[in-house]
Amino acid sequence: MIKEEHDLPVIGASQGPAPMATTVINIQTETSVPDHIVWSLFNTIFMNWCCLGFVAFAYSVKSRDRKMVGDLIGARTYAATAKCLNIWALVLGIILTLIFIILFFTGALAQH
Repeated sequence: MIKEEHDLPVIGASQGPAPMATTVINIQTETSVPDHIVWSLFNTIFMNWCCLGFVAFAYSVKSRDRKMVGDLIGARTYAATAKCLNIWALVLGIILTLIFIILFFTGALAQH
């Protein structure tokens, strides 16, 4: 295989040894901040023991608002609080629901 190289003149390019100018473009990638709004809505509707689901939903909405404004640190803070409240709401909801089911089927809630 024969490789040939040809120097072709570029129109508008300088013919002398001029320094090359470089341009650097910084493109910031959008960092994803999960706001847990769907999980919060689920906990608000189905697992709202002690109103933890509703409070988690409020923090999720605040996180989404902060993200829209561009305050990513505030959005992360509200999202972390919403996540913690969602975990507590889900765990507490499951435990209390199971206790209620056990008491119901054992007859402890029946009136004599």
